Amino acid sequence: MPQIRRLPSDLVNRIAAGEVVERPAAALKELVENAVDAGAARIDVALTDGGLTRLEVTDDGCGMTPDDMALALERHATSKLPDDSIELVSTLGFRGEALPSIASVARLTIESRVREATEGWRRVVDHGELVEDAPAALPPGTRVRVEQLFAKVPARRKFLRTPRSEYIACLDIVRRLAMARPDIAFSMTNGAEGKSRTALSTQANEELATRVSQIVARELKDNAVAIDLGRDTPHGVMRLTGLAGLPTYNRGVADHQYLFVNGRPVKDRLLVGAVRGAYSDMLARDRHAVLALFLELPPQDVDVNVHPAKTEVRFRDASGVRGFIVSGLRQALATGDRRSAQGPDRAAMEKWHAEPVREEPAALRSIFEGRDWSAPSSSVSEPRPDWRSQDQALPIGRAEEAAPIPEEAQDYPLGIARGQVANTYIVAESKDGLVLVDQHAAHERLVLERLRASGAGEAVARSQALLVPDVVEMDEADCDRLEEAAEGLARFGLTVERFGPGAMLVRAVPSAIAKADSGKLLQDVADDIAKHGPQEDSGSLLLAERLEYVLATMACHGSVRAGRVLSVAEMNALLREMEATPRSGQCNHGRPTWVKLDMEDVEKLFGRH
Repeated sequence: MPQIRRLPSDLVNRIAAGEVVERPAAALKELVENAVDAGAARIDVALTDGGLTRLEVTDDGCGMTPDDMALALERHATSKLPDDSIELVSTLGFRGEALPSIASVARLTIESRVREATEGWRRVVDHGELVEDAPAALPPGTRVRVEQLFAKVPARRKFLRTPRSEYIACLDIVRRLAMARPDIAFSMTNGAEGKSRTALSTQANEELATRVSQIVARELKDNAVAIDLGRDTPHGVMRLTGLAGLPTYNRGVADHQYLFVNGRPVKDRLLVGAVRGAYSDMLARDRHAVLALFLELPPQDVDVNVHPAKTEVRFRDASGVRGFIVSGLRQALATGDRRSAQGPDRAAMEKWHAEPVREEPAALRSIFEGRDWSAPSSSVSEPRPDWRSQDQALPIGRAEEAAPIPEEAQDYPLGIARGQVANTYIVAESKDGLVLVDQHAAHERLVLERLRASGAGEAVARSQALLVPDVVEMDEADCDRLEEAAEGLARFGLTVERFGPGAMLVRAVPSAIAKADSGKLLQDVADDIAKHGPQEDSGSLLLAERLEYVLATMACHGSVRAGRVLSVAEMNALLREMEATPRSGQCNHGRPTWVKLDMEDVEKLFGRH
């Protein structure tokens, strides 16, 4: 029977390093967090080969004395817990494991000087062995250098990725920490020995919106709404700030969602699920919002000591936090979401600038070839070519009689209707430009908002009973899902009940979609509930959030279809309702419902500017 023994300290540190320092980015995170906790106003990061060869972090913080430096390299020694109240921790680091763990698997050089000292101190530990302890010349602050990471642990070294991949991971760490602290100046360089390039550079004391836009995407500031909301809790105030991208400004992956709790970058399931719930009826299933959210709450209400890398947290009132984020995001988006995220696509606009040279159509050549234009024209009319014989689709569209914009319409943001193209797009003229509206996408959003608003009204007003109930045959599993959600669906005017093992009875439908096909509607609703039910990775969505997906499906069934001819009165009514409806700038799938071409841009197309 093997005996239990105490492990040697160097092996303990190497085990701890496996949890804390699995790659250069992890070591860099710990060092930058230490610099932030030291009160630095500027932090400079320098990488060589993505941190595989060397990484260095320099700050102008409080610095350390020689004795503190020696103590910092011992396990569980920290200045960040003045007492035993770990539940009240307010710093990024607090365990005292990072430096000894890094020193056990790399060559670690620490140089530091406090402001009151005339000289600094250097301490070098090579894979757990102290090799230098001497004075050093440097300005106040701390410089930490990590070299030869895992050089003596080949089993770990072979799992590291390419320098490019490790650099990308390091850059993501610094970007997130830089967003969390716009009061600190950050810089980061990367390259091979002897040459490097600047990957990130920010100034101190920047506005939050400026810092986030500079790091995430410069166009985010113009395509997002600012968030600043608060709510009282038993221990203080919970506050949500940041930038939330308009639903039409989205990405195909979720790597542009930056979430912070008390200044700490986190990747938390609850927060990710709350973001998805807030955007649920505004984005397509395969699109993701772009945002940076900063949640501040009393330390008693959040536990940050639940993950070795401190990237996950646990909330005392998880449902309250989730509800606060969902409602806060929706409230913020309702203030700026009547606008579309961007103007016409640049590539699409460039196609307007130059008409490509094309070969003359055969019809035109047949008219002009062999004609003597000097002779008097013949009085005999020649047969005109049949344009329908050319393999070209006839344009589908019409314009209304031109008229000045009425004085009462001068303040209409979407202008007045001037025509319809392809029986799909409304062409409108505003006082300062040209507006194109996707009639199906716009009406789909309007129907959804009517359905949502009707949820607070009387059942009779929002529901239309069927004279003869529809029987819809479905899979038994789908029937089970619908039966379980029947009470919630009834609140929005869709009344269903079980009709045997494999069928549902539809007794009433929402008034806004009274003409929808009951069978197709029920099947889509069942599919939505199945997809966004308890089996989701992020945990079970609340019923109300699942119903948001269902409402989007119902709205699609009840909206004006592309290809339908609209009268001028109908087009103008649609424009006016869009101007008065929240979130009308995008359809339920995150696509823009309208785009605007300013008159200056129109004039540029014709060389007038």
